[in-house]
Amino acid sequence: MSALVGVLLGLGLLLTVSPRMWPRSREPVAARPRRAERARDVLARAGLGRVPLGAFGLLSVLCAVVCGALASAMTGVLVLSVAAAGAGAALPTILVRWRSRVVRQAAMSFWPDVVDHLVSAVRSGLGLPESISTLAHGGPPALRPAFTGFERTYGTTGNFTVAVDELKGRLADPTADRILETLRMSRDVGGSELTSVLRSLGSYLRQESAIRGEVEGRQSWVINAARLGVAAPWVILLMLSTRPEAASAYNTSAGALLIGGGLAVSVVAYRAMVRVGRLPEERRWFA
Repeated sequence: MSALVGVLLGLGLLLTVSPRMWPRSREPVAARPRRAERARDVLARAGLGRVPLGAFGLLSVLCAVVCGALASAMTGVLVLSVAAAGAGAALPTILVRWRSRVVRQAAMSFWPDVVDHLVSAVRSGLGLPESISTLAHGGPPALRPAFTGFERTYGTTGNFTVAVDELKGRLADPTADRILETLRMSRDVGGSELTSVLRSLGSYLRQESAIRGEVEGRQSWVINAARLGVAAPWVILLMLSTRPEAASAYNTSAGALLIGGGLAVSVVAYRAMVRVGRLPEERRWFA
């Protein structure tokens, strides 16, 4: 009876957090970005835009094989080897997403300076293509390669739309999309309020960066606690599995069920904690 109550309680908690963990999109299916495009955006933000998705998938398979083999050699427990292989397959994705978030957080402090640079260039009488091209030489060092590509593409084709689309693909950032679409609209329809719009956008970006930095600093303990809480039991389990008697016990059906259930609980709990402690990310514009 107590086991049934525990199962029902767990299902109730899972249903409670499921709307936040797996929100239902209100967009039509045709408007949702495809998984491959999202993967390319993450790779581009991490500085790996030239890496093919097939090669990245092959790397994930290789990491799965290596981690599974190491766990099998260290413990001899079949379930732990399978779990280690799954963790190894997810490791490249986790690292790339972490790198993407780090680059994006660092870039948030660059975009107000980029806007100020564009305002100065526009006020000095330069056209929009020339104003953007100046960022290849005087912009933030981390963003100069992307703007160098814009300068090269525009100089070769003379097509502002094509150069902007390629620049958006290289940057793969919602803030960059917002700035570049503002510039594209100003070039297409004209108007004399571009500098005022850019100043307002720069002020908003500074306020947003300051607020997000403060909130993320306060919520970082939630994510760190989730990582520690998930990793600690598995480190202890790996240490216990190195003993022959423990390995033989975990190789039974009951041991496999115990490890599988613990793995499922760990994954659900970690995703719930990370979802609670992470701020929502802005989606790209016209990507």
